[in-house]
Amino acid sequence: MATIPDDMEVEAHFLAKEDGIIAGIALVEFVYNEVDPSLKVEWSQTDGDYVHKGLKFGKVHGRAQNIVRAEKVVLNFMQRMSGIAAQTKSSNGRCCTPCTHLGDEETAPVLRLVDKWAVLIGGGRNHRMGLFDMVLIKDNHISIAGGVRNALKSVDSYLEKRNLRMEVDVYVCSHRSGHVIDTRTMEEIKDVLGDASKTKSSLTWIMLDNMVVPLDNGDVDVSMLKEAMELINGKFETEASGNVTLEIVSGVTYISSGALTHSVKALDISLKIDTELALEVGRRTKRA
Repeated sequence: MATIPDDMEVEAHFLAKEDGIIAGIALVEFVYNEVDPSLKVEWSQTDGDYVHKGLKFGKVHGRAQNIVRAEKVVLNFMQRMSGIAAQTKSSNGRCCTPCTHLGDEETAPVLRLVDKWAVLIGGGRNHRMGLFDMVLIKDNHISIAGGVRNALKSVDSYLEKRNLRMEVDVYVCSHRSGHVIDTRTMEEIKDVLGDASKTKSSLTWIMLDNMVVPLDNGDVDVSMLKEAMELINGKFETEASGNVTLEIVSGVTYISSGALTHSVKALDISLKIDTELALEVGRRTKRA
């Protein structure tokens, strides 16, 4: 801050340095308001809009010291959120069948709400804020319980004794009761379907995990996933995860991917006071 006079006011512009989907505008405004409520922020785009390389899509005016003080915070949030939103929108656009792309609980530490916000901006839906808002029976739980049937019985007993109904409320305009089970083999699916048909169960959802097998030639074998879908035959909502290629998924209700949030590529965005110089340098280095 030693280079910036206390009373100097400037105007800085947000510059997209690659094509993508913008996200985080509302959060940036919140940060600026916390740092200096007198800063004036204007946007030509809104969250979820497409931006092209070289576009100036927003500006902030006010005390130079406070604009620079908040620079890295607002850029880090916006770049990460924009990367997540762009990946989510791209994934939804490649899906060959009516289905919904879910962002799950595999988010960055402390940034779960921010990451899930970005998934919504990109057109996805959120799935589980954590392991507390939905009963989720995964492979380790099944192993400890001694099989999928024992795991189901234990969960049903647990919920009944405590008079609990677990709302699946992480979806927009959706409220469900029940729990999810992560199935890995055809036998487990048959066990789940058999028990559900004989006893009263709160099961509403079956996760089909790692049923798309990569082949040495670069192709994938989806026969196990297709067989599973035929067995379930619409009796429960289904979620496919693990090696899922969106172009070949057929019939599942949801596709979940932790990669939307845990392996995101941030969108390249700059905040520049001298935007003409920034664009000139960008053109010279092929970054704008």
